[in-house]
Amino acid sequence: MRYLLCLAASLLLISCGEKPAPPVKKIDTGKSLKDQPMPEVYKVLFDTSKGSFVVEVHKDWAPKGAERFWMLVNTGFFNDTRFFRVRPEFIAQFGLSGDPNTNAMLSATPIEDDAVKQKNVKGTISFAQSGKRSRRTQVFVNLKDNSDLDKDGFAPFGKVTLGLDVFEKLYAGYGEWEPPGRGPNATRISTEGNNYLDARYPRLDKILRAKVVR
Repeated sequence: MRYLLCLAASLLLISCGEKPAPPVKKIDTGKSLKDQPMPEVYKVLFDTSKGSFVVEVHKDWAPKGAERFWMLVNTGFFNDTRFFRVRPEFIAQFGLSGDPNTNAMLSATPIEDDAVKQKNVKGTISFAQSGKRSRRTQVFVNLKDNSDLDKDGFAPFGKVTLGLDVFEKLYAGYGEWEPPGRGPNATRISTEGNNYLDARYPRLDKILRAKVVR
């Protein structure tokens, strides 16, 4: 009798609790290409806290950017990182490690510039940069036609081919990064990693894992 009463009480608590959040959308992509030479065109599956998306990378668009992205994905760099700059109708930016030592190491090894061969239209992905030979690990996805960025040297190396709607769901409440906004400070992310972000900006969406796929 006591068991039945406990069971009934448990069921009542479950039925009265909050409804579970709807499951995020997953994309089935098959076998990983991690241990193979980099193809001319490859795809990367990102699993995030808001669902999955796929980036298709084209080496001929921006060879050096494509090679750096391949290295970052295959070394697990993007795993357990954050979308730290989300500006709706503009860009979603990510690509700083949760480990400060990793950021320090890669910050010391920028890559050479690529010519801008493709336009920064909606869905394309480019490395962030602040001038010549300043591309390192930060990338952004264009959330609208940002072709005005072409003249500033932002060279798209791929595009989101599946799951672009994920970017519309990313938390953007913290606004632009600091300064001038109140969002995360890029220098502090680099030097303090996820400890800083999780303590100060806990609502940021996460990249759970990224892998190269067929």
